[in-house]
Amino acid sequence: MRYELWLGLRYLFAKRRERFISIIAVLSIGGVALGVAALIVVLAVMSGFDRDMKDKLVGTNAHIIVDAQSGIKDTEELMRRLSAMEHVVGVSPFISNQAILRLPDQAFGVLLRGIDVDREARVNHLGDYIVMGHLPKADHEAAIGTELAAFLHAKPGDVVTLVSPVDGKPHQLSISGLFRSGMYEYDANLIAVTLTRAQAFYQSKGVVTGIGVKVDQLERAPDVQRAIERELDASYRVRTWMELNPALFGALRVEKTVMFVILTLIIVVAALNIMSMLIMIVMEKTKDIGILRALGATRLSIASLFLSQGCVIGFVGVCLGLAGGFMLSLNLNSFVKWVEGTFGVSLFPPTVYYLDHIPTQINSIDVTAVVGATFILTVLAGTYAAVRAAYLAPVDALRYE
Repeated sequence: MRYELWLGLRYLFAKRRERFISIIAVLSIGGVALGVAALIVVLAVMSGFDRDMKDKLVGTNAHIIVDAQSGIKDTEELMRRLSAMEHVVGVSPFISNQAILRLPDQAFGVLLRGIDVDREARVNHLGDYIVMGHLPKADHEAAIGTELAAFLHAKPGDVVTLVSPVDGKPHQLSISGLFRSGMYEYDANLIAVTLTRAQAFYQSKGVVTGIGVKVDQLERAPDVQRAIERELDASYRVRTWMELNPALFGALRVEKTVMFVILTLIIVVAALNIMSMLIMIVMEKTKDIGILRALGATRLSIASLFLSQGCVIGFVGVCLGLAGGFMLSLNLNSFVKWVEGTFGVSLFPPTVYYLDHIPTQINSIDVTAVVGATFILTVLAGTYAAVRAAYLAPVDALRYE
């Protein structure tokens, strides 16, 4: 062990006269650990929400949507071309448009989606979300979300009346099943019918709104999108699942960045504690610095002595913070249940947040950013005291001794 590190640790954790400095050192380590743990947990939760949102959106939508302004007529030929492309594992036609759900005393708009039941399973997981009954198999059937069913007090076998915006005629459909996707917007507004029924509903025989495309890996969607755009002419519009929900994912990114900046302030406060502590040590050890300089210690050695103290605090704080952050992130739901059971409060009511658990995901990029930012702040905190100690002249340090 180099003498700079050994002497720095000795100054940092003094046993007698400078015990107050040791207390500040412990508090600084605690501040760094708290900041790192808080950042790890919050970023894990934000990443978990992001992943959960992606899974729900992809579960009810295809990875890529190909549509045209006036609809698609040559459906089979276009699906054949898309299926032959690299990385494409499934295609399915659909019709999506607004409809009016009529009740005895009111009417409101819903989203009607006509699907090819057999092919739909190739591009999304709507069939897996069925909690009662089944997807529509006949033209007189329809599947609705659990939230809409709760509002209508409906169950499989009941009849709902939809009014076509094309001719204003009512269409009665029997509820074949209920689905729960986890997305309130879909569960409260989406009604799924057969493709032929939707074509009759909108009087668009032989025409579909678009074609859903599923790729083998979600991350390849932008690359496949560009390949499809090169394959098709300009009359077709090709959009990925992220482009269909830009505001949602933009808000998640902004929230994650803002939370990172806000919680980093905890580490900044701890870094200021480190700076004040090291300045106190320099003032306390002025005589020692003068003796070391008189014995031949270089300015770099003196600077390393005090800079090493900030690095030690940062290293220990980061290690403790990472351990605490990982442990809390992996057991967050158990911790929340314990808090709710102990204090009788509901931190995340399912009726408000539409969640049955708190999703968490620890990303290596987030952890690296937290560790890097923490070390940079702790090193910067120790730089001023180290430079001040390094440029302290031996004569000035020993003048009044």
